[in-house]
Amino acid sequence: MKLALIGGGSVRAPEFVRGALAFARDLDLQELWLMDVDAARLERMAPLCAEIAREAGAPFRVLHTRNLDEALRDAAIIVTTIRVGVERGRVLDERIALRRGVLGQETTGPGGFAMAMRNVPELLKVAARAEVLAPRAWTFNFTNPAGLVAEALHRAGFGRVVGICDSANIAQHEIARWLGQPVDSVKTEVFGLNHLSWTRRALIEGRDVLPRLLADDAFIDDTHLRFFGPELVRRIGMFLNEYLFYYYFRDVAVERIQAEELTRGEEIEVLNRDLFAALAGKPPAEALRLYDAYNHRRSASYMAYAETDEALREARLHPSETTESVHRQQENVGGYAGVALRAGLALTQDRPLRIGLNVPNGTAIDGMDPDDIVEVTCEVDGRGIRPIRIGAVPEGPYLLMRTIKQYERLGVEAILARDRALAVDALAAHPLVGSVALARALFDDYLEAHRDSVGEWA
Repeated sequence: MKLALIGGGSVRAPEFVRGALAFARDLDLQELWLMDVDAARLERMAPLCAEIAREAGAPFRVLHTRNLDEALRDAAIIVTTIRVGVERGRVLDERIALRRGVLGQETTGPGGFAMAMRNVPELLKVAARAEVLAPRAWTFNFTNPAGLVAEALHRAGFGRVVGICDSANIAQHEIARWLGQPVDSVKTEVFGLNHLSWTRRALIEGRDVLPRLLADDAFIDDTHLRFFGPELVRRIGMFLNEYLFYYYFRDVAVERIQAEELTRGEEIEVLNRDLFAALAGKPPAEALRLYDAYNHRRSASYMAYAETDEALREARLHPSETTESVHRQQENVGGYAGVALRAGLALTQDRPLRIGLNVPNGTAIDGMDPDDIVEVTCEVDGRGIRPIRIGAVPEGPYLLMRTIKQYERLGVEAILARDRALAVDALAAHPLVGSVALARALFDDYLEAHRDSVGEWA
């Protein structure tokens, strides 16, 4: 089998290869192709990926190319993880929003829209070539904002695209870790949208263990639920996606991010610049050691500003070699690589799996349209992907889902048509913006900042 990673010069590529090692035999993986348009990054990351495979006994070949067709041709699984504008684009997205007092997170709100403006057109090109060169392949998209991207690709007619996100399955992994159970023994029920989802039940042998865990302060303190505090978690009564912090504590998030010297994008820009400089000329084994140290620091500081404890927040903002990531278990299973490869194995080898994915709603969640892309627990096997029946959901989450879905629909329509008025409508509909005048100013700022990437809009 051939697997193609589009965006193979990403700093995440070595971790993806590590994840692929666990699936190589079951997938009969022969070739893993890394494709990227950035030659310099590809030439840094490809040797690390090849060294990881070599140290594991070379169960598959790692090849790299800048030619999209070469990577896609006859692939059985395609994973897309691109970032048009690289780190500098992310920095601009965050700072433009923050200057206007709005959250600038790269996937949530206006920052996510700006990212989608750049990424969606390129992913449409990838999907079109995949349809020609690998028509039976499944494409797993990790490019952010994953929900809006999946919505755009499906509305453009590309039905074998699945949106993936490691945060959709964190509840399952955290509960399994806490209880010392195998991951697949925990049957979670996730519903919502990407970076806007809730886990309402967690079944082990048919018994819902979630109420007991949410009543335990120690469990809350040991997971990212501590961002929200036990009172709110118990009032809502569900395991919360970490990105809900930006909605439930919008003002706190903006205040804390603005108080930091660097935004998350600026932090990653510095880390990546230092990493690529450090890797130059290093033999593969030493380069891997440097990469692992980088990866630990990046993971440990993730969402540090959401910590309620100031000492813990400071420790994670300036991590040491022993600082733990907020997602320990998810890292162990390979993050987004684990999601893509487990789902790919289920589809191509008929290995039944239950997992949270971003797919068309069908009849899963009451009140959402059949073709709306939702984040939901799915049953996956050789017959395809089937969202489980969720039915009615609590009014609070439902109203927030409907509002964000309206933003996503308008945003997709705007990007596909390159329509300025629709873009303003989309941003104004988002609850983190909520103003036509502010939406217009934000869109004008983003259009000016990214004109080289997005061109002119009508």
